[in-house]
Amino acid sequence: MSDKKIKVIISKIGLDGHDRGAKVVANLLRKAGMEVIYLGMFQTVEGIVKAVVDEDADVIGISYLSGEHLMFTPLVKAEMEKWGLDDVLFVVGGSFPPEDIPPMIEMGVDKVFRGGTLTDDMVAYIKANVRQKE
Repeated sequence: MSDKKIKVIISKIGLDGHDRGAKVVANLLRKAGMEVIYLGMFQTVEGIVKAVVDEDADVIGISYLSGEHLMFTPLVKAEMEKWGLDDVLFVVGGSFPPEDIPPMIEMGVDKVFRGGTLTDDMVAYIKANVRQKE
């Protein structure tokens, strides 16, 4: 692994208008030494994945609070596959029932962080699992 900073794209998707958690996570990852680009609310699947491609990001993080996580997750994964982003870590976070975590993992999410996850746990997971491009 090089000394290059881990680059993370964080975004909200669809009509989800609650972004406080995403902003907090973005700030905490920055403080942990990562380069973080927060795309904001009301993003499209295509726009988020295109930003990952354009920015040559290592991690895509989607924050869900709208209850649409089971609908959007497979769409994000399909768009990532379309662009050949199998080396990009795909993480999601937010508020959703614990029973929805296994389906999201089956849909291709690498890790699910529910609200209240400790920052150190997120940072450690990303650093241990990121597939940085050399």
